[in-house]
Amino acid sequence: MEPTTPVALVSSRELEVFGRLLAMLAVLLVGTGLRASGVLDARRTARLNELTYFVALPALIFVSTYDRSIARLASPTLLGGLAAVVLATAGVALVVHRNRPSSRRRSVAIVQSYHSNLGYLGLPLVAATFDADVTAIASVVLGVVSLVQVPLTVLVLVFANDASTSLGRELGRLARNPVLIALTAGLVVGSSGLEAPGPAVTVLDVVGALALPLALLCVGASLQVDLPGVDVGAVGSVVALKICLMPVLAWLVFSALAVDAATFTAAVVMLGTPTAVSTFVFATELGGDPEFASLNVFASTLVSMATLFVLIALVG
Repeated sequence: MEPTTPVALVSSRELEVFGRLLAMLAVLLVGTGLRASGVLDARRTARLNELTYFVALPALIFVSTYDRSIARLASPTLLGGLAAVVLATAGVALVVHRNRPSSRRRSVAIVQSYHSNLGYLGLPLVAATFDADVTAIASVVLGVVSLVQVPLTVLVLVFANDASTSLGRELGRLARNPVLIALTAGLVVGSSGLEAPGPAVTVLDVVGALALPLALLCVGASLQVDLPGVDVGAVGSVVALKICLMPVLAWLVFSALAVDAATFTAAVVMLGTPTAVSTFVFATELGGDPEFASLNVFASTLVSMATLFVLIALVG
């Protein structure tokens, strides 16, 4: 008899993805360790955030979109599907968290159940894992979902906590967002048929490759947890909604919309990312519970290393 070939339980691609996520977790923990040791103090962390937010991420977004027209990337189906998933998750979160005794904690739980870490984790992860088509669409996902989730988060926190802020001011800050500006510039260049200078694109490509490690260091330096104050039920429900329910809803919605494979992959993986670090900032500024917010960011980020592996393996 011919010897049988053993069936591989794990494909080489899955091993590659697992190794990449393990490396991401290591960089994340390095950032946490550097903060704990004082190497990444508040000033240095702020500088690192500025380098990531104003330089590396915009470079990654521009080189992902500058040679593609907006008609190829931003279809009405994609835009409608993204809005539907974000709003549906927010609606479920409103029901699940309605009985939280504190309005400060309740409002944070709601926004952190849908507000995704698209810039500092989602897009760099997609760019490192998938091809240029998926990365280009993921850049659009970042822009579109930001335009939905940021105003929604501000409204929820202001309404729940009677915080004093201007929605116009927050929208103005969003309009000046360098990530959205880079996305707009890339889509304008791609749709107009203009050609970006080759040397400039090469430099931007190199700078954009730094987005993932820089972003992970920033996220790691921002993670803080107060173990004695952990509300396991509240934290668990936020994590479950954000990194389990939301990608499942994305999977169902975009399957029903029968989008192409690149759009499906980009949407599901991006919406499967953990709670954004920026929600801690929003909670602090708009009357939420900052300690609870920090804990949810920490928990969802760590658990997402496993759930993202499953998502990437499934869509891959």
